Amino acid sequence: MSYLLQDNFGGGAVIFVVIGLILFFVALFVATRFKRCPSNKILVVYGKVGTGRSARCIHGGGAFILPLIQDYDYLDLVPRPIEIDLIGALSKKNIRVNVPSTFTVGISTQASIMQNAAERLLGLSDQGIRNQSQDIILGQMRLVIATLSIEEINQDREKFLELVNLNVGSELQKIGLEVINVNIRDITDESHYIEAIGKKAAAEAVNQARIEVAEAEQMGAVGEAQAVRTREVRVAEESSASMQGQKKAQRDQDVAVAAFEAESVQGQKQAERDQRIAVAGLEAESVQGQKQAERDQRIAVASFEADAVGGENTSKAQIATVNADLVEKEATARRRADVASANALRDILLAEKERELAKLAKEQVAQEEIERQKIEIAADAEAEQIRRVARGEADRILAIKTAEAEGQRAILDAKAEGYRNLVAACGDEPGMAPTLLMIEKVTEVVAEQVKAIQNLQIDKITVWDSGSGGGGTGGGTAGFLSGLMGSLPPMHELARQAGIELPSYLGHVKEAEVGGDSKAEGSDKEASA
Repeated sequence: MSYLLQDNFGGGAVIFVVIGLILFFVALFVATRFKRCPSNKILVVYGKVGTGRSARCIHGGGAFILPLIQDYDYLDLVPRPIEIDLIGALSKKNIRVNVPSTFTVGISTQASIMQNAAERLLGLSDQGIRNQSQDIILGQMRLVIATLSIEEINQDREKFLELVNLNVGSELQKIGLEVINVNIRDITDESHYIEAIGKKAAAEAVNQARIEVAEAEQMGAVGEAQAVRTREVRVAEESSASMQGQKKAQRDQDVAVAAFEAESVQGQKQAERDQRIAVAGLEAESVQGQKQAERDQRIAVASFEADAVGGENTSKAQIATVNADLVEKEATARRRADVASANALRDILLAEKERELAKLAKEQVAQEEIERQKIEIAADAEAEQIRRVARGEADRILAIKTAEAEGQRAILDAKAEGYRNLVAACGDEPGMAPTLLMIEKVTEVVAEQVKAIQNLQIDKITVWDSGSGGGGTGGGTAGFLSGLMGSLPPMHELARQAGIELPSYLGHVKEAEVGGDSKAEGSDKEASA
């Protein structure tokens, strides 16, 4: 038994020692992986530090560095002085100036600027950081000087430094730095313009000093004269003020006595009025308190009665609600039973309907479907026949119309060719062409005129002759036929009605002559029908 106890005790000690060693090494590992950040440095943890981030910056405190997937480095916050020997910078008035200065910059502790420093300055040496800063400062200094004149740079140093801090600081922040201090050591120019400005200012200062000395001497003399005058005036004023003081004191005494008497009387009246007001106020408060008590009593009684009535109404409403719920539940139960019965009856009727429809489809619908298909086939055949007949008829009509159109076009082409030949034959007198065409159509025109008057009842016919009367050669009728074409008025009238112009050798008929001929118609012979 003692051996077993010793054995168990030895095994437990080994376990405790192993656990202690494990805890010691874990603590040692944690201690070595936990990195503290001094106050004058920035701890930059890089590697796998989060989605969308390249590094994690810590100023003050510490962080646990995960092995294998993370590592760390430090950025120094110590200020870095940078000497800027700016020579030959072009100002606004095209004068080159020299602005030697000293910039003190350092890595910023703002979150966004620290991130920029971690991304752009981590691992750089101090000289590398100075070189980058110097290039940026030189460029921004030249840019600021180009926007200012010599007078603005030399006289308004505050504005110049403000612009330099603004431009240089915004650019340095892009790489993680900030401007701590700017010291402009001197401002010179190659053309000695600033020196000339200084000499001018010195001369102006000397002249101003001389003017001020003369003005001071003048002011001394004037001041002495003014002092004498002031002394005499003051003596007179004091004498007058003494007399005025005596009169004013007497007047103030009289006014004070009268005021005290008036205040005494006013105090008595005020006390009496206050007493009356206090008595009336107390009486009004007493009446008001009594009325207030009565009103509160009536309100309390009415409130209790209203509460009692409200309680009764609430009880009645609850009873009515319970009864209504009971009636509603009973109606719902009855409605559900009726709906269930109706649904069951509907299902039965639908089943019977489907059975009857199946029977009807089996007995009648199939035969009717066969007949319907036969009718549709016959109708389709008849419609196809009608369509073919109509298509043939349309083709026949189209062929006839096409042939007629071709013939009509040939006739018109022949007529056009004949008209062109006729016009060409007329030569220099193209007006003869309508006359020749009219002569060809005289027979048709006369025939149409005869058709127009063949059924008219004519009482008499007026005949124009050549004007020779019955004594001419050939007798009356023969003279009429021979003088028909020689009679101009009817010929011109006929041509005018037809819309053509007769040849020039047939003459022209004036309106007066036509009128004269119309008057002469009374002397022509008339033959009764």
